[in-house]
Amino acid sequence: MQFSTRYVALGDSFTEGVGDDDADLPNGVRGWADRFAERLAAGLGGAQQPVGYANLAIRGKKLGQVLTEQIDAAVSLAPTLVSIYAGGNDILRPKVDIDALMVQYDEGVAALRSTGAEVLLFTGFDAKASAVFGTMRGRTAIYNELVREIGDKHGAKIVDFWRFAEYYDWRMWASDRMHMSAAGHSNMATRVLQVLDATTAHAVPELEPLPVLTRLQSARANAAWARKYVGPWIGRRLRGVSSGDALAPRWPQLHAPLSD
Repeated sequence: MQFSTRYVALGDSFTEGVGDDDADLPNGVRGWADRFAERLAAGLGGAQQPVGYANLAIRGKKLGQVLTEQIDAAVSLAPTLVSIYAGGNDILRPKVDIDALMVQYDEGVAALRSTGAEVLLFTGFDAKASAVFGTMRGRTAIYNELVREIGDKHGAKIVDFWRFAEYYDWRMWASDRMHMSAAGHSNMATRVLQVLDATTAHAVPELEPLPVLTRLQSARANAAWARKYVGPWIGRRLRGVSSGDALAPRWPQLHAPLSD
């Protein structure tokens, strides 16, 4: 099948779709990139177009791994549109040289742009409301400024996650508090589409009522979250393993996006 648009998504868990569970799909997730590709196929302005979609993102990957393992594979697919978001897993490490990291990122974006493809880059979210991830706010701000410089240098478009205030609502996040919920992924698909088509209207997906917890219930919920998610995450870091080590890319080859 000939595709007029060949969209390839690169990155880590954010782009793989973690948090948007779907047992019928590869790796058990759907995610914003799937949703975006479906809407892209429906056509900007309502005109359908033949879209080919591949998703090479794998959870747990650091920026260097994304560049090494996914850039050449993406280039081989002759993309016309590429999205890439990487570096979040590096920022969470105890030590990181963000400047050196972004030199690599710059080279990767240059390689993608050399294909003639439109490239979408993402800033990191401002997690100021999180007692845990908010401690990385300064690192993320530096990362974001360098992402914007790289975007300017190579003519890439920016999806400015840092400024998406709707994500201060915890219902936009999955139970692990690290990844977007199904609603968060659906919203992100709209946000990405808006970068390509300014006429796309933005409306936050309908959300379930947020449970009201007592102080004791909240403390118990936080303790349960730490046991279920934080402890295992720290354990993987200490062992030098990743949740994505045994996984393959969800959609390694271009295919027509699925639809509901």
